[in-house]
Amino acid sequence: MCKVAVSGINAVDNPGPGIGVIKGIKEKYKETAIVGLAYDAMEPGVYMDWLINRVYIMPYPSEGEEPFINRLLYIKETAGLDAVIPTLDAELPLFIANSEKLNSYGISTFLPTKEQFKLRSKDRVSELAKDIGLKVPESFIVVSYEDLTAAINEIGFPVMIKGIFYKAYKAFNYQEATSYFNKIASEWGYPIIVQKVISGEEMNVVGVGDGEGGHFGMVGIKKLWITSLGKIWTGVTVKHEKMLKAAENFVEKYRWRGAFELECIVSGDDIYLIEINPRFPAWVYFSVGVGINLPARLLDAALGREPERRSDYEAGKLYIRFTDDFVTDMDTFQKIVTRGER
Repeated sequence: MCKVAVSGINAVDNPGPGIGVIKGIKEKYKETAIVGLAYDAMEPGVYMDWLINRVYIMPYPSEGEEPFINRLLYIKETAGLDAVIPTLDAELPLFIANSEKLNSYGISTFLPTKEQFKLRSKDRVSELAKDIGLKVPESFIVVSYEDLTAAINEIGFPVMIKGIFYKAYKAFNYQEATSYFNKIASEWGYPIIVQKVISGEEMNVVGVGDGEGGHFGMVGIKKLWITSLGKIWTGVTVKHEKMLKAAENFVEKYRWRGAFELECIVSGDDIYLIEINPRFPAWVYFSVGVGINLPARLLDAALGREPERRSDYEAGKLYIRFTDDFVTDMDTFQKIVTRGER
């Protein structure tokens, strides 16, 4: 029986992709044992024992490489692991940097290379978008209040204030822009991206690159309703030929390896690339529901099995997220808090 660790099991109002990944794997491989990697005892996935067999609390990636990798090796020793599917931005650099080491211990991954991972940097999106046939909103890279003011004077309000790797806020006035500038700089450092807000339909593509210029499937969707946090609540599958062709160009030109999501705004005939995520999005189960089981295909690739490659999903299928609740015992919480595992 295969044992797979999956992170991002924080199924809250800003959910991680982990639960969707696990549901996909279990739909194809029911006997797979799932090990959940959590960062907090209150992550709902900790208690979802009908999906997740074992759970371990991980040290935050900011604590450094050694405790993080040692924790994974401890999990390998105590629970057994054949593969790991990381789904959170902050932990990906550690997994990518140590993929060969993990593999030497029998823990397989299927991740982008270090160079591919750097492509998601927002100061490289313009270059990448041009390469794959897309546009980007007018953007400025700023490192000071003077730069920020000059960029806003050029673009006008509203503007997006973005970290180079993480976080993005829409600002409607100078006070908000300065506040977000300071917030991102203190958390993630410089530079900061100031970007024009483009009106249009939000469309995304999720897929898995095979690392050789091809892919193991991709699905295009349009967001119909998003939460106040900007997260999709309902969506519909689309077959936007130009957007899907750009995604194919992306995996072909950069020989992308692993999961990816392209976030786009479609305005008339123009498609603007907003962001590249080097992982599955939280709505990845949408792909499973339309017959393109990307999490299971990525697991196959990690384990050296040849994944399916077809992408013949039906346009017009509806995705609806919903909330749920359940009751359990305090024992699990106490085990997680005192032992760091269950």
